[in-house]
Amino acid sequence: MELNNELDDTMKMMQNPIDAFNQLATSRVNDRTRCRLPNSTLSIEFKNMLALNGEVKPVFSNLSDGSIITLFDKTPFPRKKDDVICPHFVELKWANGCNFDCAWCYLNGTMRFRPRGKEPYLKEKNKILDHINKYLQQNTVPSLLNSGELSDSLVFEGNGSALSKFIIPLFKCQDKHKLLILTKSANIQGLLSTNSQDCVIVSFSINAFDVAKRWEKKAPNPKQRIHAAKRLYDAGYAIRMRLDPLVPVENWEHGYKEVIDFLFDNLIPERITLGSLRGLQSTINYSKDRSWVKYLNETSNWGKKIGFEIRLKMYKTMIAYLKRRYKYTNIGLCKETMEMWDKLGMNYQDIKCNCIL
Repeated sequence: MELNNELDDTMKMMQNPIDAFNQLATSRVNDRTRCRLPNSTLSIEFKNMLALNGEVKPVFSNLSDGSIITLFDKTPFPRKKDDVICPHFVELKWANGCNFDCAWCYLNGTMRFRPRGKEPYLKEKNKILDHINKYLQQNTVPSLLNSGELSDSLVFEGNGSALSKFIIPLFKCQDKHKLLILTKSANIQGLLSTNSQDCVIVSFSINAFDVAKRWEKKAPNPKQRIHAAKRLYDAGYAIRMRLDPLVPVENWEHGYKEVIDFLFDNLIPERITLGSLRGLQSTINYSKDRSWVKYLNETSNWGKKIGFEIRLKMYKTMIAYLKRRYKYTNIGLCKETMEMWDKLGMNYQDIKCNCIL
């Protein structure tokens, strides 16, 4: 009888692998081996790479054509003071685009050649499922897959393309890798219903209230995002926060302390990553609202940035406030230079930021 049941399950997978997989993941979460799809024929690549701490070790590099899962390795090993620090992380490129209309969104430039620009679109579902399954089976080193680099992770919640419906069930069927949800959305009901606390980390991008109102017009306001984060936090999910991009608007110190206070009134995130306003030239060229560009007066190998001394002051202020007021030290920097890490007395070789375990 058991063998017949497994054959029936395999046939279901062949006819409609997504529905069959969801059924198995829901009914057999305590028997993870039964959630496996048939072995994939896709190729997976590993290569020796130099890590930020100077170690050379084999890491995942690419899966098949790299269109679904690949390593983000665009930042070389830092050697000069103005080199950007960014640990390599695994991208899950299941969808592209975003409905939120943030003025500085780099997708404006990245997707400038698409007829519909950054309008969201989903890649082919069965291909996504096949690639994720291969990765989860073949990569034995625990990792975090970032599902929000090229889209908001919750962009399709509420419809049949929701990440919570067909991607999270795959992660629930194993205990080695985790999925990173990166979002500005407050639509977290589908995510809550998955009960995926052991395999999902949720990271919210927030900003000062007045900054968000001015330049993140279609996104839920930061209070709504933090309230959504609290619901997940209370349900046992690991919550991270990106306070990014910091913008030196008038009274910026008050504005950012205000949002930090509101955050800690609701929850204590396991990690906070700070980043400052920056823009690739393609992002600037294809932004409809360029009023934010006036704050960028420094050129770097990662686009234009706020001047070094202003960035340094903002980081120092926020880090000192977190330490003094909340005794909070789990802080990282996003896309910052080796010189900035050094000036702040932070060790980039022991980096703990948003996109890695």
